[in-house]
This record gives sequence, structure tokens and C-alpha cells, in this order.
Amino acid sequence: MKTFQCQCGNSIFFRNSRCASCDRLLGYAPGINTMTALEPGTDGCWQVPNAGRVRGATFRLCRNYADHDVCNWLIPVDQPDAFCFACRLNRVTPNLSHPRHPALWYRLETAKRHMLYTLLDLGLPVVGRDRDPQQGLAFDFLSDRDTDSEFTEPLIGADPVSTGHLNGIITINLAEADEVARARMQAQMGENYRTLLGHFRHEIGHYYWSLLIERGGRVAEFRDLFGDERADYAQSLQRHYQEGPPADWSRYAITAYATAHPWEDWAESWAHYMHMTDTLDTALQFQFVPPRPWRERLEEFDTMMHAWTRLATGMNAINRSMGLSDAYPFVLQEGPARDKLAFIHDVIRAATATREGARPPIFGSA
Repeated sequence: MKTFQCQCGNSIFFRNSRCASCDRLLGYAPGINTMTALEPGTDGCWQVPNAGRVRGATFRLCRNYADHDVCNWLIPVDQPDAFCFACRLNRVTPNLSHPRHPALWYRLETAKRHMLYTLLDLGLPVVGRDRDPQQGLAFDFLSDRDTDSEFTEPLIGADPVSTGHLNGIITINLAEADEVARARMQAQMGENYRTLLGHFRHEIGHYYWSLLIERGGRVAEFRDLFGDERADYAQSLQRHYQEGPPADWSRYAITAYATAHPWEDWAESWAHYMHMTDTLDTALQFQFVPPRPWRERLEEFDTMMHAWTRLATGMNAINRSMGLSDAYPFVLQEGPARDKLAFIHDVIRAATATREGARPPIFGSA
């Protein structure tokens, strides 16, 4: 994630809605990939101050920005939509009559927009339900447990909710936005890493399997690396939860859960690729890794993996110096796990190269 600069010169970040220096309202304009300060205009619109590369541009606030303050994305004044690009992907949002739900919804939206930023920055297609009613992307944010009990008690009348993906619809259980509930689930599942952003990146991986592998004509290549996805999915998951992963899982999979089924292996690998690219881009912004011309070489997978290994090792060492858990508690061994990441790298490069006007597939936010 890149950093941005307010028109007053202060550094601002992707999730900010106010500048801490000049107190101007802030917003993100996805079409021009920038955060900008805003000043009140006419007819309920907002105008960029007379500074910066988009000075004088006029926008409207997303309705979820203006009404609920859970979104900071902008809409060009010439577009008729009430909701921004990110919020138009929502199919179901939490019931806001509960006092805790708005704050939890904000966390969901923050993670979702972060994920979307990375996808758009890579130049990947994001096709909503309005363009593809059968398999287009949509989000359902649902809850099946009472927030007052820290999600330990069932919500009367609510159907069970499982975080997952089906035909483009990504469902996220609201409990994942609660740190206590998520930590409890992490302990129950024996996981060493569980984050809200990680969930979004994993589930969007399933969406891109359908879009780039199944419909992209690369199933045979996929099966050579990940296995045959035609294996019964429900039986595979049941076996995984009953028996656990094979003893040698780390030799060929990026996580233990990746061994459950080829689809899960792909989604876990996709999520890790998103972790790597976004974190490396952030490190470049803060000059934790060398700048250009090294950056252009990151389209080479081996160069990117070398950079990631050094950065992840350093992040873990810094966390340990602070008495914290490892930031990246995984070991990417040479062999099948890295080969799968290299395949994803190639799939993304191929997909973005065919899209007119797409940014470079790695670290496009120069």
C-alpha cells in the first residue's frame, strides 16, 4: 500500500477520512488512484483544493461515507451512482440497529477496500454482479451470533453463517471483525495467522480461480501444480478437519489448510501472494527496501521472492525485538509451494497484459 500526501503537505494514509494537520475531509478517488483533500463545493459536492495533480476536480461522497462514515471513497460528479465502486459490490450489509454493528461494519469495509485497492493496482479485472449476474463479485456481511456475548451465543432466528465463496458471492461472518471472537476462533482452529484482511484475500482467490483459471482456460496447468479440483469438496474438508493435514504438508503447501482441497490450496497461495505484493509495496514506500531501478525487476518472480524473504525475515526479527508474534509466521521452502506462487504470478501477469490500460502487474502504484 502506497502512502499519499494531503494538499497541505501532510502524509495521509489510505483509510484516513480527515487530515490530522489541516483538518480537511479526505477521500480516495479509485479512477485516478489517489487520496485527496476536499473542500465544500456547491450542490452537496466536494472540490479538490487548488493544489496537487487533481486540483479543482469535483466529487460526491459515497452514501456510506456521508450517512454512516464507513467508507472514504469518492464518486466523480458526472457519475449518477449513489454508492462508490467498492460499496456497489455489497449485496448484504449488517443490521445497523445494533449499537456495535456500525463499528464492526467499518472494519469489514476497511479490509475490503484495502483488498480492492491491491487488485485494482495490480490491474486485475473486478466484475460486479451488475455486469455478470451469474458469477460477478458481490459481498454478503452476515451474523449468526449475538455481539453482546462476544459472538458466543446464537442469534435467535438467524441461519448459521460460514465465511466463504460461492459463484462470485463472498460471505464474511461479522464475528471476524471482532478481535476477541477472531482470536478465539484462531485458537480453536489451531491457526498461527488469522486476520480480517487475510479472509478477504483468501476468498477473493476463489473468485479469481473461476475468472482466471476455469474461464481462462488454464485448468490443466492448475491441476499439474495443485491437484484435481474435481475431488469431492465437502468430503475433502471433512477429512481435513477429522484427520488434520499430512505430516509433511510444509514440503508442498503454503499452509496446513491448503492441503484440504486444491481449491483451498489455490486460495491460500493467492492470499499469500497478495500479502507479499502489498507488503513489499509498503516497504518500498517507506524505503525499507532499495528503490528504483530495483523496483522494475520485481516483475521477475525470483527477484520478488528474494526481496520478500529478506523483508519477512526482518519483519519477524523486529517483532521479536518488541516481544510480539512473528508478522509472517510461515516458511516458504523451495519446491512446490513456491512453484504455486510463481504460477499465480504468471497468471496475473497474463491477465493484466491483455487488459487495455492496465497498470504493470507488480507494484503499479509508482
